[in-house]
Amino acid sequence: MSFDPQKDKILKMWKCEETRLVVSINQYGAGEPKLQIGPRVFIRKDGGESQRKAGRLTIEDLMWFYDIIDEAKDELAKLAGSV
Repeated sequence: MSFDPQKDKILKMWKCEETRLVVSINQYGAGEPKLQIGPRVFIRKDGGESQRKAGRLTIEDLMWFYDIIDEAKDELAKLAGSV
């Protein structure tokens, strides 16, 4: 079975404006919703966007993630049906 991009859904997304790190809750088909850290979105010189792996997190990334972690946890629990 190959990957079908039409089955891959973003259910909720947060983006750090300072570092451009993205955290999202994704679901593939009828599978379990899961939290994804990354990618990091960059603005190219031509004004378009490009994405790269999140890689290692800076202290700014970590502090931002710390600020949203409870909201992300509650949202994931709600979407996964465990709360």
